[in-house]
Amino acid sequence: MNTDLLNRITVEPGKRSGKPCVRGLRITVSDVLEYLASGMTEAEILADFPELTSEDIRACLAFAAERERRLLGSVA
Repeated sequence: MNTDLLNRITVEPGKRSGKPCVRGLRITVSDVLEYLASGMTEAEILADFPELTSEDIRACLAFAAERERRLLGSVA
């Protein structure tokens, strides 16, 4: 997995109840994933949140994929 992407995701206990966020912003990984799942395009997300980058969105996807891999690994 690309650690440069994963390093963009931060967890701070006092921010958004400790949920994984993008680069210390108050935008959570789950926020971005929900926007994508609802049908928003990357361009629409970037227009609504100009502080985000394409790499940030890819980092959210990479983080979710890594979490899924760990979850499946713990079940096996």
